[in-house]
Amino acid sequence: MKQITIERAAPGDVPRLQRIGRETFAETFAASNTEENMRKYLEEGFSAAKLTGELENSHCEFYFALLDQQVIGYLKLNTGSAQTEIKDNKSLEIERIYVLQAFLGKKVGQLLYDKALQVAKDKGLEYLWLGVWEENRRAIRFYEKNGFVAFDKHIFRLGNEEQTDIMMKKMLSGNLKM
Repeated sequence: MKQITIERAAPGDVPRLQRIGRETFAETFAASNTEENMRKYLEEGFSAAKLTGELENSHCEFYFALLDQQVIGYLKLNTGSAQTEIKDNKSLEIERIYVLQAFLGKKVGQLLYDKALQVAKDKGLEYLWLGVWEENRRAIRFYEKNGFVAFDKHIFRLGNEEQTDIMMKKMLSGNLKM
């Protein structure tokens, strides 16, 4: 396989971000949710206005995984007030790591996770955290393999349905900013 590169998304990347976001979310969750709930989430969660606002927010960062300039996955990170729950200035939220199904098992998710870890270390943060759907066993195993432990649960709304996410955390020992 050719070299996969990780590149930060810019405000002009909304169309690419919409495409990869909608495609990977649908691949991952369409079989487990109603068509109506999926359509509503994909329209709202990946609207041009929403993504533009997030790309312009200094507390949000998006990264693409690229293979021959084709986007095959992406990462969304939040700090400070952009975090969905904890909003701790000492933490980094991994809101999304999504990879096209055709590239699952090819270390793309690991490269994106490694980028998140590097961003957290570069910022001198104390820990990473995330929420992962309790039914997404593959993702849970991935995060456990990378040192995350469950610490709480929260509700994720997809259309008119409430789903439970397991909240997981990884401490970055020895990375305290002085």
